[in-house]
Amino acid sequence: MHNGPAVWFIWEMESWATFGGDLHLDLSAGRARGLGLRAALEDALRSAARDGRLPPGTRLPSSRALSGDLGIARNTVAEAYAQLTAEGWLTARQGSGTVVAERGTPSAVPATAGLLRTPAVRFDLMPGRPDVSLFPRSAWLAASRRALTVAPHEAFGYSDPRGRIELRRALAEYLARVRGVRTDPGRILICAGYTQGLGLLCGALREQGVRTVAVEEYGLPPQHRVITAVGLETVALPLDQDGARTELLSGSGVGAVVLTSAHQFPTGVPLRAARRAAAAAWARETGGVIVEDDYDGEFRYDRQPVGAMQALDPERVVYAGTASKSLAPGLRLGWLALPAALVEPVVRQKELADGQSGAFEQLTLAELITSGGFDRHVRRCRLHYRRRRDQLVAALAERAPLVRVTGIAAGLHAVLQLPPGSLSEEELLRQAGWLGLAVNTMSDCRAASAGPAPDAPPALVIGYGTPPDRAFAGALDALCTLVSL
Repeated sequence: MHNGPAVWFIWEMESWATFGGDLHLDLSAGRARGLGLRAALEDALRSAARDGRLPPGTRLPSSRALSGDLGIARNTVAEAYAQLTAEGWLTARQGSGTVVAERGTPSAVPATAGLLRTPAVRFDLMPGRPDVSLFPRSAWLAASRRALTVAPHEAFGYSDPRGRIELRRALAEYLARVRGVRTDPGRILICAGYTQGLGLLCGALREQGVRTVAVEEYGLPPQHRVITAVGLETVALPLDQDGARTELLSGSGVGAVVLTSAHQFPTGVPLRAARRAAAAAWARETGGVIVEDDYDGEFRYDRQPVGAMQALDPERVVYAGTASKSLAPGLRLGWLALPAALVEPVVRQKELADGQSGAFEQLTLAELITSGGFDRHVRRCRLHYRRRRDQLVAALAERAPLVRVTGIAAGLHAVLQLPPGSLSEEELLRQAGWLGLAVNTMSDCRAASAGPAPDAPPALVIGYGTPPDRAFAGALDALCTLVSL
């Protein structure tokens, strides 16, 4: 049983021109502790101000209005206001009413004496991250306006879990033209980035009896965690200068394999034609599934684009793409081009996960693609990242000539192979922290199922996309200092 009122207020601007919002004041907590009405009101107002429900600058109702809503004496409210004003929670000015006071931000608690603080990151050189300052704000805004103008009303309701047909049609044409993907809108599913897409796919594969997935010996650790979180095991495929050794799939007992065929992450080598053919043959013979992660297929510099291997066998290869590198990770837009047999199982997983992806972003991206704005943006980004790559290579050649730079014909990262006798990867990471650098090592990218890394000179995996232009020279200076230690 409540010992006091818990009242919702809707204070209208017409009745008094000071607040005009909803506020829940629960006096029962104070009353349960034996407080009188005035003390309970003070406690409720104090709590609302402390936890942010009444932010600084909020005007409170007059004592007359609040007493009427609460059904208590006006003097009780006036005395509560006076007490909270004296404590500094409220301020009262002639003609301005009673206002929640501004409060200073509490000072940070100093670090305990004797403990080392982690140095602040000044330069983010982690791989797999784009320069988000390149996001085409004006083009995106224009595309969103055009898309909203023509969008049907039903676009903003519950709709097909595969995604908006406008975007699926645009992607089917774009992927065929740019990446050689053979698909149709009915077999494309829009998801919240590659991570969700991989999780949905692994869930569907597990339902169909798959228990083990082959992954490349080096790759993205989050990808491996997604696979194992679904309940699948991973087996590592060794890598060499021709990419993953897909001939080892035969007899391995795995039900699926994940490949970064156009630009292996992190080594940067493309999967050679014979290796692609071996993977496709394995899939046809065993009923296995190939997941092609085309994470940065738009960005190539010194070579002709490497087409998607999905075209070898659209019924055995899932093509996975994303807007995270080409536009921005914050959009959370990715897509799967699925074999016909996997459409329904993956759609069921999507329905269970979140029902559907956001319509507004899908409609805007569809308009950006069909209008040609996306192509123009990608071309600008390609030139930008190529300049970045050239600056990186030139700086290392001048200041750290013994460092070998590989994997730079495409993408947003490079592998820096340091000479024998250099600092260990563990020590490089420690020194990078003191230089304000965030970097990855090759060991960071090694699949857990691959076992311990073989003895080899240390290597760093450096992303050159993230720092804004104003900070890139400083990032290169710090990096050259690191690899010269």
